[in-house]
Amino acid sequence: MKIVIAPDSFKESLSAPQVAEAIAAGWADVYPQAELCLRPMADGGEGTVDAVLAATGGERRECEVSGPMGAPVLAHWGWLENATAVIEMAAASGLHWVAREQRDATVASSRGTGELICAALDAGAQRIILGLGGSATNDGGAGLLQALGVRFLDAAGRDLAPGGAALAQLDQIDLTGLDPRLLDVQVEVAADVDNPLCGDKGASAVFGPQKGATPAQVAQLDAALSRLAWVVSGTLGEDFSQFPGVGAAGGLGFAAKAFLRARFRPGIELVAELSELADALRGADLVITGEGRLDEQSLHGKTPVGVARQAQAAGVPVVALAGSLGEGYEQLYAAGIDAAFSLTPGPITLEQACADAAAQLRARAGDIARVWRLAQAAKR
Repeated sequence: MKIVIAPDSFKESLSAPQVAEAIAAGWADVYPQAELCLRPMADGGEGTVDAVLAATGGERRECEVSGPMGAPVLAHWGWLENATAVIEMAAASGLHWVAREQRDATVASSRGTGELICAALDAGAQRIILGLGGSATNDGGAGLLQALGVRFLDAAGRDLAPGGAALAQLDQIDLTGLDPRLLDVQVEVAADVDNPLCGDKGASAVFGPQKGATPAQVAQLDAALSRLAWVVSGTLGEDFSQFPGVGAAGGLGFAAKAFLRARFRPGIELVAELSELADALRGADLVITGEGRLDEQSLHGKTPVGVARQAQAAGVPVVALAGSLGEGYEQLYAAGIDAAFSLTPGPITLEQACADAAAQLRARAGDIARVWRLAQAAKR
């Protein structure tokens, strides 16, 4: 018996490797001799580096960089033996670095993410995988580019202050200092959204409020990003603002597309490739996946559906475990998930659910294994 265990993290509770280990323990309680193949997953957001390193045996590295509000933070990134750096922007510029009462999307900067890229270049990276998600920023990636040597200037030739609001004063972009090593590096963006830079579905309108932006600030930031797009178009001779996904991470995807010539791919697709999920699925009897919540939004680039599609192509059935099952989760059955289960045994608080997640994952995995054993016995 071969069981592939490929979950995402349970946010604010367990990392993807911890989720996979808990599920594996539950299955082993019933089938101690089973071959359990753990492939922790992620979709480009928080946990991407840990998931890739757990599956590949790569090296976790740390360095001090600028946090979203300017204070230094200790951020991690991954190094793989084929000169590939794996960076998740949340590690440097994530919302978790800013207390809720201090969040200010108008001044938050993505500079720290650019500093992580500099660290990867210093290490000799030939390929950089940049995971987007969980950002505290809405600066169109200007901070990232400033760390890489780009200057954003106002009409008087002065450098702009950090943050998205300052882009309203943008007059010209000086690329003479852009790190030349980027010309020899392949950049791939792992993202799970397809938003443009501006407008009703853009970075500011869709993601700004969760970063503390008021309705007035959303309008201010959207106008500033429109100014950025206009100046970039004049500088580079091409408008990148409508490309799907450039609105990810407060518009950091825009900077990656326009200036780093990044290739965009679904985050789960990239992580599955690095984790060699397709190889693990060969000869498997069952796949168990999951994440903190399953609902109709899971159809849009989230890990369980990405895993299910690969499993479906390999002819392997899929069971999903989730902290909760939300509205429309039944739609996942048409996307390749054969059965979905919630962890909670009854009404409990969110705090209890997070604290008991590992034990509940183990228990539910054991329950599924017992049902599996019954089904196998019925076949005989």
